[in-house]
Amino acid sequence: MNLNENQITEIVKSVLASVAGEKEIIEDARTLKGVFDSMTDALEAVSKAYKEFRSYSVEQREQMISKIRKFTLNEAEEMAKLGVLETGMGRVSDKIIKHQLVANKTPGTEDLSPKVMTGDAGLTLIEMAPYGVIGSITPSTNPSETVICNSIGMIAGGNAVVFNPHPNACKTANYAVDLINRAVLEAGGPENLVVSVYKPTMDTSNEMVKSPIVRMLVATGGPGVVKMLLSSGKKAIGAGAGNPPVIVDETADIKKAAKDIVSGASFDNNLPCIAEKECFVVNTVADELIARMQESDAYLIKGKQVDDLVKIALVEKDGKIFYK
Repeated sequence: MNLNENQITEIVKSVLASVAGEKEIIEDARTLKGVFDSMTDALEAVSKAYKEFRSYSVEQREQMISKIRKFTLNEAEEMAKLGVLETGMGRVSDKIIKHQLVANKTPGTEDLSPKVMTGDAGLTLIEMAPYGVIGSITPSTNPSETVICNSIGMIAGGNAVVFNPHPNACKTANYAVDLINRAVLEAGGPENLVVSVYKPTMDTSNEMVKSPIVRMLVATGGPGVVKMLLSSGKKAIGAGAGNPPVIVDETADIKKAAKDIVSGASFDNNLPCIAEKECFVVNTVADELIARMQESDAYLIKGKQVDDLVKIALVEKDGKIFYK
Protein backbone atom coordinates (compact mmCIF):
# COMPACT_ATOMS: atom_id res chain seq x y z
CA MET A 1 0.00 0.00 0.00
CA ASN A 2 1.54 3.31 -1.11
CA LEU A 3 0.56 6.33 0.98
CA ASN A 4 1.45 9.97 0.43
CA GLU A 5 2.41 12.26 3.30
CA ASN A 6 -1.06 13.82 3.60
CA GLN A 7 -2.66 10.40 3.89
CA ILE A 8 -0.13 9.33 6.51
CA THR A 9 -0.75 12.51 8.52
CA GLU A 10 -4.47 11.81 8.49
CA ILE A 11 -3.85 8.21 9.58
CA VAL A 12 -1.79 9.33 12.54
CA LYS A 13 -4.43 11.89 13.52
CA SER A 14 -7.13 9.25 13.34
CA VAL A 15 -5.18 6.78 15.46
CA LEU A 16 -6.21 8.55 18.67
CA ALA A 17 -9.80 7.66 17.93
CA SER A 18 -9.52 4.49 15.86
CA VAL A 19 -7.23 2.59 18.24
CA ALA A 20 -8.65 3.95 21.47
CA GLY A 21 -9.36 0.42 22.67
CA GLU A 22 -5.87 -0.77 21.79
CA LYS A 23 -4.33 2.25 23.51
CA GLU A 24 -6.18 1.41 26.70
CA ILE A 25 -4.80 -2.11 26.46
CA ILE A 26 -1.18 -1.06 26.04
CA GLU A 27 -1.49 1.37 28.94
CA ASP A 28 -2.66 -1.40 31.27
CA ALA A 29 0.23 -3.80 31.82
CA ARG A 30 -1.99 -6.35 33.53
CA THR A 31 -3.82 -7.11 30.28
CA LEU A 32 -0.66 -7.69 28.24
CA LYS A 33 0.75 -11.20 28.14
CA GLY A 34 4.34 -11.24 29.38
CA VAL A 35 4.41 -7.64 30.69
CA PHE A 36 4.95 -7.18 34.43
CA ASP A 37 4.94 -4.39 36.97
CA SER A 38 8.47 -5.20 38.17
CA MET A 39 11.63 -6.65 36.66
CA THR A 40 11.80 -9.13 39.55
CA ASP A 41 8.41 -10.58 38.59
CA ALA A 42 9.36 -10.61 34.91
CA LEU A 43 12.61 -12.50 35.60
CA GLU A 44 10.85 -15.09 37.77
CA ALA A 45 8.23 -15.67 35.08
CA VAL A 46 10.68 -16.01 32.20
CA SER A 47 12.92 -18.32 34.23
CA LYS A 48 9.97 -20.63 34.81
CA ALA A 49 9.03 -20.47 31.10
CA TYR A 50 12.57 -21.33 30.02
CA LYS A 51 12.70 -24.44 32.23
CA GLU A 52 9.55 -25.66 30.48
CA PHE A 53 10.76 -24.55 27.03
CA ARG A 54 13.93 -26.65 27.29
CA SER A 55 11.91 -29.78 26.61
CA TYR A 56 10.48 -28.46 23.34
CA SER A 57 11.83 -29.77 20.04
CA VAL A 58 13.30 -27.72 17.20
CA GLU A 59 10.20 -28.52 15.18
CA GLN A 60 8.00 -27.08 17.94
CA ARG A 61 10.13 -23.94 18.06
CA GLU A 62 9.63 -23.49 14.32
CA GLN A 63 5.87 -23.82 14.74
CA MET A 64 5.97 -20.98 17.26
CA ILE A 65 8.08 -18.86 14.93
CA SER A 66 5.62 -19.45 12.07
CA LYS A 67 2.84 -18.13 14.28
CA ILE A 68 4.92 -15.09 15.24
CA ARG A 69 5.49 -14.31 11.56
CA LYS A 70 1.76 -14.64 10.83
CA PHE A 71 0.72 -12.45 13.77
CA THR A 72 3.30 -9.81 12.84
CA LEU A 73 2.11 -9.57 9.25
CA ASN A 74 -1.52 -9.36 10.40
CA GLU A 75 -0.78 -6.54 12.86
CA ALA A 76 2.03 -4.73 11.01
CA GLU A 77 -0.04 -1.66 10.23
CA GLU A 78 -1.37 -1.41 13.77
CA MET A 79 2.11 -1.56 15.29
CA ALA A 80 3.40 0.98 12.76
CA LYS A 81 0.67 3.43 13.75
CA LEU A 82 1.31 2.88 17.45
CA GLY A 83 5.04 3.43 16.99
CA VAL A 84 4.56 6.78 15.26
CA LEU A 85 1.90 7.83 17.74
CA GLU A 86 4.00 7.05 20.82
CA THR A 87 7.43 8.25 19.68
CA GLY A 88 6.50 10.99 17.20
CA MET A 89 9.17 9.58 14.87
CA GLY A 90 9.14 7.86 11.51
CA ARG A 91 6.50 7.13 8.88
CA VAL A 92 3.64 4.70 9.15
CA SER A 93 4.07 3.39 5.60
CA ASP A 94 7.78 2.67 6.10
CA LYS A 95 7.25 1.11 9.52
CA ILE A 96 4.76 -1.28 7.95
CA ILE A 97 7.51 -2.37 5.56
CA LYS A 98 9.94 -2.85 8.46
CA HIS A 99 7.48 -5.13 10.24
CA GLN A 100 6.97 -7.11 7.05
CA LEU A 101 10.74 -7.41 6.71
CA VAL A 102 11.32 -8.83 10.19
CA ALA A 103 8.37 -11.20 9.75
CA ASN A 104 9.54 -12.56 6.42
CA LYS A 105 13.34 -12.37 6.58
CA THR A 106 14.45 -12.98 10.18
CA PRO A 107 16.12 -16.43 10.17
CA GLY A 108 14.44 -19.22 12.12
CA THR A 109 15.70 -22.67 13.02
CA GLU A 110 17.28 -23.42 9.65
CA ASP A 111 20.83 -22.77 10.96
CA LEU A 112 20.52 -25.38 13.72
CA SER A 113 21.28 -28.53 11.69
CA PRO A 114 23.55 -30.86 13.67
CA LYS A 115 26.99 -31.74 12.27
CA VAL A 116 28.65 -35.15 12.46
CA MET A 117 32.34 -35.95 12.06
CA THR A 118 33.53 -39.54 12.00
CA GLY A 119 36.84 -41.31 11.48
CA ASP A 120 39.20 -43.93 12.82
CA ALA A 121 39.31 -42.22 16.23
CA GLY A 122 35.55 -42.23 16.70
CA LEU A 123 32.53 -40.02 16.10
CA THR A 124 31.74 -36.43 17.10
CA LEU A 125 28.25 -34.92 17.11
CA ILE A 126 27.95 -31.12 17.21
CA GLU A 127 24.63 -29.54 18.10
CA MET A 128 23.83 -25.88 18.81
CA ALA A 129 22.72 -25.35 22.41
CA PRO A 130 20.78 -22.39 23.88
CA TYR A 131 22.28 -19.88 26.31
CA GLY A 132 19.15 -19.76 28.44
CA VAL A 133 17.46 -16.47 29.32
CA ILE A 134 18.72 -13.56 27.22
CA GLY A 135 18.37 -9.94 28.34
CA SER A 136 17.64 -7.45 25.58
CA ILE A 137 17.58 -3.64 25.56
CA THR A 138 15.61 -2.17 22.64
CA PRO A 139 15.57 1.29 20.99
CA SER A 140 12.91 3.93 20.40
CA THR A 141 13.62 4.01 16.66
CA ASN A 142 12.51 0.42 15.97
CA PRO A 143 10.69 -0.64 19.15
CA SER A 144 8.31 -3.37 18.04
CA GLU A 145 10.45 -4.44 15.08
CA THR A 146 13.44 -5.11 17.35
CA VAL A 147 11.34 -7.09 19.83
CA ILE A 148 9.99 -9.29 17.04
CA CYS A 149 13.34 -9.77 15.29
CA ASN A 150 15.15 -10.60 18.54
CA SER A 151 12.38 -12.92 19.70
CA ILE A 152 12.34 -14.96 16.49
CA GLY A 153 16.10 -15.45 16.48
CA MET A 154 16.36 -16.18 20.20
CA ILE A 155 13.40 -18.54 20.36
CA ALA A 156 14.79 -20.36 17.31
CA GLY A 157 17.94 -21.03 19.32
CA GLY A 158 15.93 -22.39 22.24
CA ASN A 159 16.21 -19.32 24.46
CA ALA A 160 13.75 -17.22 26.45
CA VAL A 161 13.96 -13.40 26.46
CA VAL A 162 13.52 -10.57 28.95
CA PHE A 163 13.23 -7.11 27.41
CA ASN A 164 13.95 -3.70 28.88
CA PRO A 165 12.48 -1.38 26.20
CA HIS A 166 13.34 2.26 25.65
CA PRO A 167 11.11 4.26 28.05
CA ASN A 168 9.89 6.50 25.21
CA ALA A 169 8.68 3.53 23.18
CA CYS A 170 7.70 1.01 25.85
CA LYS A 171 4.01 0.85 24.92
CA THR A 172 4.81 -0.13 21.35
CA ALA A 173 7.52 -2.57 22.42
CA ASN A 174 5.25 -4.16 25.01
CA TYR A 175 2.50 -4.53 22.43
CA ALA A 176 4.99 -6.63 20.46
CA VAL A 177 5.87 -8.65 23.58
CA ASP A 178 2.17 -9.41 23.98
CA LEU A 179 1.97 -10.38 20.30
CA ILE A 180 4.88 -12.81 20.65
CA ASN A 181 3.30 -14.48 23.66
CA ARG A 182 -0.10 -14.75 21.97
CA ALA A 183 1.57 -16.42 18.99
CA VAL A 184 3.64 -18.79 21.14
CA LEU A 185 0.60 -19.85 23.17
CA GLU A 186 -1.44 -20.49 20.02
CA ALA A 187 1.38 -22.75 18.80
CA GLY A 188 1.34 -24.71 22.07
CA GLY A 189 4.30 -23.01 23.73
CA PRO A 190 4.74 -21.93 27.36
CA GLU A 191 3.46 -18.75 28.98
CA ASN A 192 5.83 -15.79 29.34
CA LEU A 193 8.51 -17.06 26.96
CA VAL A 194 9.33 -13.40 26.36
CA VAL A 195 8.72 -10.81 29.06
CA SER A 196 9.04 -7.09 29.71
CA VAL A 197 8.15 -4.42 32.25
CA TYR A 198 5.41 -1.85 32.07
CA LYS A 199 7.65 1.05 33.08
CA PRO A 200 11.29 0.42 32.09
CA THR A 201 13.91 2.51 33.90
CA MET A 202 17.64 2.50 34.56
CA ASP A 203 16.89 0.50 37.70
CA THR A 204 15.01 -2.20 35.79
CA SER A 205 17.81 -2.26 33.23
CA ASN A 206 20.47 -2.68 35.92
CA GLU A 207 18.49 -5.44 37.61
CA MET A 208 18.19 -7.29 34.32
CA VAL A 209 21.89 -6.93 33.51
CA LYS A 210 23.03 -8.11 36.96
CA SER A 211 20.52 -10.93 37.43
CA PRO A 212 22.05 -14.43 37.55
CA ILE A 213 18.97 -15.63 35.64
CA VAL A 214 20.19 -13.74 32.54
CA ARG A 215 23.02 -15.57 30.81
CA MET A 216 23.60 -13.32 27.81
CA LEU A 217 22.88 -9.67 26.95
CA VAL A 218 21.88 -7.98 23.69
CA ALA A 219 21.48 -4.25 23.13
CA THR A 220 20.34 -2.11 20.23
CA GLY A 221 20.98 1.54 20.98
CA GLY A 222 23.54 4.28 21.41
CA PRO A 223 27.22 3.94 22.39
CA GLY A 224 26.47 4.38 26.11
CA VAL A 225 24.13 1.43 26.49
CA VAL A 226 26.31 -0.78 24.29
CA LYS A 227 29.41 0.06 26.35
CA MET A 228 27.50 -0.73 29.55
CA LEU A 229 26.57 -4.18 28.29
CA LEU A 230 30.04 -4.95 26.97
CA SER A 231 31.42 -4.06 30.42
CA SER A 232 28.92 -6.28 32.27
CA GLY A 233 31.15 -9.34 32.57
CA LYS A 234 28.61 -11.42 30.63
CA LYS A 235 28.60 -12.47 27.00
CA ALA A 236 27.11 -9.49 25.19
CA ILE A 237 26.18 -8.48 21.65
CA GLY A 238 25.81 -4.77 20.96
CA ALA A 239 24.40 -2.99 17.90
CA GLY A 240 25.44 0.64 18.26
CA ALA A 241 25.28 3.65 15.98
CA GLY A 242 25.99 2.91 12.32
CA ASN A 243 25.77 6.25 10.49
CA PRO A 244 27.28 4.89 7.26
CA PRO A 245 28.65 7.17 4.54
CA VAL A 246 28.04 6.88 0.81
CA ILE A 247 30.99 7.21 -1.57
CA VAL A 248 30.27 7.99 -5.24
CA ASP A 249 32.93 8.13 -7.95
CA GLU A 250 32.95 8.34 -11.73
CA THR A 251 32.38 4.58 -12.16
CA ALA A 252 28.90 4.76 -10.59
CA ASP A 253 25.54 4.76 -12.33
CA ILE A 254 24.88 8.34 -11.20
CA LYS A 255 21.15 8.35 -11.83
CA LYS A 256 20.63 5.13 -9.89
CA ALA A 257 23.04 6.20 -7.13
CA ALA A 258 21.15 9.46 -6.64
CA LYS A 259 17.78 7.70 -6.46
CA ASP A 260 19.07 5.04 -4.06
CA ILE A 261 20.73 7.58 -1.76
CA VAL A 262 17.57 9.65 -1.47
CA SER A 263 15.40 6.56 -0.97
CA GLY A 264 17.69 5.09 1.66
CA ALA A 265 18.26 8.33 3.57
CA SER A 266 14.56 9.23 3.64
CA PHE A 267 13.25 5.79 4.60
CA ASP A 268 11.38 6.08 7.91
CA ASN A 269 12.74 9.64 8.15
CA ASN A 270 16.33 8.34 8.39
CA LEU A 271 15.74 6.56 11.71
CA PRO A 272 17.57 3.29 10.90
CA CYS A 273 21.25 3.52 11.83
CA ILE A 274 22.07 1.62 8.63
CA ALA A 275 20.49 4.37 6.47
CA GLU A 276 22.76 6.71 4.55
CA LYS A 277 23.84 9.64 6.73
CA GLU A 278 26.39 11.51 4.61
CA CYS A 279 27.69 11.45 1.03
CA PHE A 280 31.20 11.87 -0.40
CA VAL A 281 31.49 12.37 -4.16
CA VAL A 282 34.43 13.02 -6.47
CA ASN A 283 34.52 16.43 -8.19
CA THR A 284 34.04 15.08 -11.69
CA VAL A 285 30.52 13.79 -11.02
CA ALA A 286 29.46 15.97 -8.06
CA ASP A 287 27.29 18.38 -10.05
CA GLU A 288 25.56 15.56 -11.91
CA LEU A 289 24.87 13.66 -8.68
CA ILE A 290 23.38 16.77 -7.04
CA ALA A 291 21.17 17.39 -10.05
CA ARG A 292 20.03 13.77 -10.16
CA MET A 293 19.29 13.81 -6.41
CA GLN A 294 17.08 16.86 -6.92
CA GLU A 295 15.25 14.96 -9.66
CA SER A 296 14.61 12.29 -7.01
CA ASP A 297 12.97 14.86 -4.70
CA ALA A 298 16.06 15.84 -2.69
CA TYR A 299 16.11 19.50 -1.57
CA LEU A 300 19.32 21.51 -2.08
CA ILE A 301 20.08 23.96 0.74
CA LYS A 302 22.55 26.84 0.53
CA GLY A 303 24.09 29.63 2.61
CA LYS A 304 22.20 30.47 5.80
CA GLN A 305 20.07 27.35 5.49
CA VAL A 306 23.22 25.26 5.94
CA ASP A 307 24.20 27.19 9.08
CA ASP A 308 20.70 26.86 10.50
CA LEU A 309 20.68 23.12 9.87
CA VAL A 310 24.08 22.66 11.52
CA LYS A 311 22.79 24.35 14.68
CA ILE A 312 19.80 22.00 14.77
CA ALA A 313 21.50 18.73 13.82
CA LEU A 314 25.01 18.89 15.30
CA VAL A 315 26.60 19.60 18.67
CA GLU A 316 30.24 20.21 19.56
CA LYS A 317 31.73 18.50 22.60
CA ASP A 318 35.41 18.39 23.59
CA GLY A 319 36.39 19.68 20.18
CA LYS A 320 34.46 16.93 18.36
CA ILE A 321 31.26 17.19 16.33
CA PHE A 322 28.36 14.83 17.12
CA TYR A 323 24.82 14.35 15.84
CA LYS A 324 22.25 15.54 18.36
